[in-house]
Amino acid sequence: TGAISSLQRQMEIQESELRRVRSEKDLLEKQLRDREVQLQAMCNKFCSLTEEQRQEEITMMMEEENINLQQVVTEQESQLAEQNKLISELQETISQLRAEVVTTRLQLLTHKQAQKEMQSQVEALQHKELQTRVALEHISSKFERYRNKIIQAVFSAEGSQDPVAELTDNEVLEAMQ
Repeated sequence: TGAISSLQRQMEIQESELRRVRSEKDLLEKQLRDREVQLQAMCNKFCSLTEEQRQEEITMMMEEENINLQQVVTEQESQLAEQNKLISELQETISQLRAEVVTTRLQLLTHKQAQKEMQSQVEALQHKELQTRVALEHISSKFERYRNKIIQAVFSAEGSQDPVAELTDNEVLEAMQ
């Protein structure tokens, strides 16, 4: 259960990291759209200038903007590649964690089943032990009655003397012979 909880926490952390990376990606895409809007606004501004000034200014501004946009695009592509790589790693980690959770749950079920089987075997052995004790007690009781009958038979015969002390099984056997 602790392992499952730990794995689930790791999975939640990884999913949180994935959400953060996706939100950063969305932010970068929004910044790119904002740049495009700014570029469009600048284009509209140039339209109002004289044709010659406009051509020169447009050329300079386009070159500067192209350079800036190329830098931004390069940076964003780099960040996007890193984020995509991180997303892939996080998704792989999440898949591994899910697989570990499934494996751990299966192991727990197997252990519980084995525990139930062992408990069942213990109960069966306890029942057999109880039956064996009852049978042993019964046999011991029969043996004791039989022994007493032998002692009575041996010492009630003519010419036999009553025992002075408690008799052992060997003494009873000798007296009977």
